[in-house]
Amino acid sequence: MTFNDLGLSAELLRAVSDQGYSQPTPIQAKAIPAVLDGGDILAGAQTGTGKTAGFTLPLLQRLNSRQPARGKRPVRALVLTPTRELAAQVHDSVKAYGKHLPLRSSVIFGGVSIRPQINTLRNGIDILVATPGRLLDHVGQKTLDLSQVEILVLDEADRMLDMGFIHDIRKVLALLPKERQNLLFSATFSNEIKQLADSLLKTPTLIEVARRNTAAEQVSQVAHPVDKNRKRELLSFLIGSNNWQQVLVFTRTKHGANRLAMQLGKDGLSATAIHGNKSQGARTKALADFKRGAVRVLVATDIAARGLDIDQLPHVVNYELPNVPEDYVHRIGRTGRAGNQGEALSLVSADEQKLLRDIERLLKREVTKQLIAGYEPSASGTPEAIAGDRQKPAGAKTNNRRRDNRSTIRSSRNRKPGGSNSRSGHPRSGGKANAGQSAPTAR
Repeated sequence: MTFNDLGLSAELLRAVSDQGYSQPTPIQAKAIPAVLDGGDILAGAQTGTGKTAGFTLPLLQRLNSRQPARGKRPVRALVLTPTRELAAQVHDSVKAYGKHLPLRSSVIFGGVSIRPQINTLRNGIDILVATPGRLLDHVGQKTLDLSQVEILVLDEADRMLDMGFIHDIRKVLALLPKERQNLLFSATFSNEIKQLADSLLKTPTLIEVARRNTAAEQVSQVAHPVDKNRKRELLSFLIGSNNWQQVLVFTRTKHGANRLAMQLGKDGLSATAIHGNKSQGARTKALADFKRGAVRVLVATDIAARGLDIDQLPHVVNYELPNVPEDYVHRIGRTGRAGNQGEALSLVSADEQKLLRDIERLLKREVTKQLIAGYEPSASGTPEAIAGDRQKPAGAKTNNRRRDNRSTIRSSRNRKPGGSNSRSGHPRSGGKANAGQSAPTAR
């Protein structure tokens, strides 16, 4: 199947070709015709499957087929996202795929001045991408009218619920016309998502391209048992000894992300943190530096996880396991995208054993446990203990010797990305794929 088989207009096919795509992903092949038919849809797909293009392309076609009368353009399509970064990326897709159409679009989110957004809205737009909080700010200031919205998209709805946006979503829904098309996309189908879908969607088409609540199939997963006070040391050793040039690391807290980035810097690894307390400018710069290779390690919290779209990211590390098992799926979904292989590592201390078991219960599989020589944990953190097996007998010796990894880090610090010593085999973010690699996924 090609995009030509999906009923898209010549202008959209030209835009898809301009992006270098010819064959739709499974979610695109199923979602595009369903959206074009005009009905509601409930779509479940892991991140990196091309779902953004799955709703952006047919949305553009439906709006373009019904141009409004001359005069000020009302907002006719609204896309809600949980994070600023995701909102910006969705808007980039709208602009890229709609560049040959006479439709106008804009994006609004917090953390930046509201004045330019007000000016843009006054000029009239067809498509608005927004985060819930800033959207309601505009409604409160009477700078935004949602009474003529024809299509509503809730992107990564599960994450919006996790972040406590359900009340904001209900406020937005009350402002919309009752007759409209609703598209709900979610990586997981929790009971809360099912309740939202039941209240929002009318006889929806159900689209699934992966088993429910499973991690991306292209991602290898391994847990390294280690004592809590040696996690940072082990992380620096893994990055340095394997010559990883681009690593996304997750922590639970904003303070923890800042502290870890600073500690890695002292170890000779260029690192920066991204989280909700950072200004939008700082978050944008951190992500841009990471993508272009100026920063080797990006330390993030879960609030930033779902907005990060990094092509061909080879390594994700859970420095701390998330409290919510579904967040583990979202985290490791940052790698293994667009058909590329990815690697997800988790540094698991004794106090995180229950969290790991909860994750394995969600995945319906056991995550491989692997000890790193020189970083073996005390008895309570061994693979046997984490698996729930019997503890080592009293008096059993554990090898807890420390390994000085400074020379390893120094030797790899100045190596160029993608050099012959790199084990990942992944091209740099933003570069061309090597011959024989999978083509990128349309987003």
